[in-house]
Amino acid sequence: MQDMEQIYTQYFETVNKYLFCLTHNNDISEELTQETFYKAVKKIDTYKGGCKMSVWLCQIAKNLWYDYCKKNKRVISVKEELLESYLSDTTEEKVILNDEKVSLFRKLQKLDEKTREVIYLRITGELSFKEIGIILNKTENWARVTFYRGKNQLKEVD
Repeated sequence: MQDMEQIYTQYFETVNKYLFCLTHNNDISEELTQETFYKAVKKIDTYKGGCKMSVWLCQIAKNLWYDYCKKNKRVISVKEELLESYLSDTTEEKVILNDEKVSLFRKLQKLDEKTREVIYLRITGELSFKEIGIILNKTENWARVTFYRGKNQLKEVD
């Protein structure tokens, strides 16, 4: 088995991207990423190799995110995050945050939570359908179909 320093180096970006998909907040995602690896160190003996290390770590991260939401009674709203980001960005950054991006996030907010999560994991987290299925306790086929249907719903949403 790899030592934790190698695991951290290899999977930090994957876990952090995944958490950013869920939180839409860099500070929270970084904090939860650190907590994920701390918890992984404590529970490394429970990892049996039945799934990829990245999937196991993302499962820990997802559970920490759910705990964080319960503890803080916080529901993340992409619209609020984008508005806050827009108001605090420099003029140059405002240009980068174009209408198409805002429109996409608004459309994503109209999808149900599971569909949104599948799309975020696939696009931003760059995870396979199999990995998404494992993280969400569903099948690979369910993840694939949910992603496909979500893409079609995005085309229809105004």
